Amino acid sequence: MAKVLEGLAFLAVDPTVHRMCQVIGAMVSGLVVVGMLCTSDVKGRRNWLPDCKLNSCKRNWEVFSLTYGVFWITCFAIIIGGELYESFDREHYMIVCGGLATPLLLQPILLPSITGESDVPLFERYSLKANLWIFIFGFIGNYWYTHYFYNVLEAHYSMPSWDLNGVPIPMYLATHFYFCFYHVLSNLALRKAYSTFSPGAMRRLFVISLVLIMSYATAFMESLTISGFPCYGFKDRDLAYTLGSAFYGIYFIVSFPMFLRLDESPPKKWDLFTVAVEALASGMAVLMLLDIVRVCMGIDLNIRLNRPCKLNAAFTCKPFNFKTC
Repeated sequence: MAKVLEGLAFLAVDPTVHRMCQVIGAMVSGLVVVGMLCTSDVKGRRNWLPDCKLNSCKRNWEVFSLTYGVFWITCFAIIIGGELYESFDREHYMIVCGGLATPLLLQPILLPSITGESDVPLFERYSLKANLWIFIFGFIGNYWYTHYFYNVLEAHYSMPSWDLNGVPIPMYLATHFYFCFYHVLSNLALRKAYSTFSPGAMRRLFVISLVLIMSYATAFMESLTISGFPCYGFKDRDLAYTLGSAFYGIYFIVSFPMFLRLDESPPKKWDLFTVAVEALASGMAVLMLLDIVRVCMGIDLNIRLNRPCKLNAAFTCKPFNFKTC
């Protein structure tokens, strides 16, 4: 806990963090100005959540995901704040991340009553479709996009873990509950914008600006909050906060508006094939954008099957020093 408090004290006076907060503050101020120029929709419902009558299943899943988000964030806060990770090995990381992802993944099958879908056929349940979309997109992100962070930002995972394509398997699992939470929050904000303002150029500008700000802020906040975990780091932390947040934010520039479309306009519903195609298309769009940035920066892409700490124990993070990860 002492280390965490020292870290928080450092962040409180860190100039890069202050500068990032100022940048995001300025972006939010600009968004407010654009919002003031938009025309309010007098017939708009100004909804954060889907309509409780027309789209109750989606509404229930979003409420469940938000509620569950409080739980897993608390668990992570205890693990990081209490430095419990110092006693973790490969099995512990799998148990923690797999255990926290499992309720979301199995809820559509085992507990459909949570989202009011007990009488809905399995393959038509919104909860299953949302999980499939997030899982596919998150899997692509770990399997492919992580290597862009390895190359462009010289990021590294150094805790003991079993890997898939050079990425710790627990990260695939953790991404699922992280992304479920992020995308529900983005759904709330985008739905509020669409239901508050009348269609037109100013609303489009507001929505585009909102997506950009949410993407950048989400990426920065994750980078900031994970800074207390010593087994994930960057060569240049300041660069990770500034350029890295923009780079990571590319994920959400695509995924936030794309995920909102899933069963958003009843009675039109997507089948599982359409859900998979949409998620794969979103993944490919992000991959192209990341690669364009890499090419513009003149950086080669090297994909390695083994993390450095798999080959050299000196690269393994504390408290696992001198043990291959």
